[in-house]
Amino acid sequence: MYKVFYNEKALLFSDKPLENKKSLKFSNESIFDEALDLLKNTSLLEINFYYHNLEKLWKEFKLHFDYLEAAGGVVRNKNDEILFIHRLGIWDLPKGKVEKGETTEIAAVREVEEECGIHDLILKDLITTTYHMYYQGSLKLKATYWYAMEYWGDGIPTPQAEEGIGLAEWKKKEETQEIMRKTYENIQIVLSESGF
Repeated sequence: MYKVFYNEKALLFSDKPLENKKSLKFSNESIFDEALDLLKNTSLLEINFYYHNLEKLWKEFKLHFDYLEAAGGVVRNKNDEILFIHRLGIWDLPKGKVEKGETTEIAAVREVEEECGIHDLILKDLITTTYHMYYQGSLKLKATYWYAMEYWGDGIPTPQAEEGIGLAEWKKKEETQEIMRKTYENIQIVLSESGF
């Protein structure tokens, strides 16, 4: 199953209707615009697309929008703290667009280094991939690949101001309760899947 966030509401993709969800059977790509309109203009919080061939459904959805990829990290330090950024009034994890010719792994490390001013990161495993949609000239579908990383140095994170980042800080697990109330649902999913 795939899950895509659109203005903090969700599009779910499955091979059959989901119980207790507004479910739309895929017949042609116009149904995607219809669903986004419903999410935008009604109180619905989730819509489920279903089709017997889930991978075909997902491929059609990706082709319908401008698709791009990003990568980022859940970085732990030697004190078992996680590195967060604060941008536009929201706590987030460092991430950014995958450049042409880059792998998602290389992009993830580069983006954390650029956005937080720390280096010598140790790349670990892929945690998960999240999806969200936003407008920027046209409707974009962004996949973000999240990697576990470790940092054993003593550098103090420095926020990348030109990217609108006001803070880059290490947070202990007990400090994340407040962050979880002031972040995106995708970030909550990433943190949960990372075991933090």
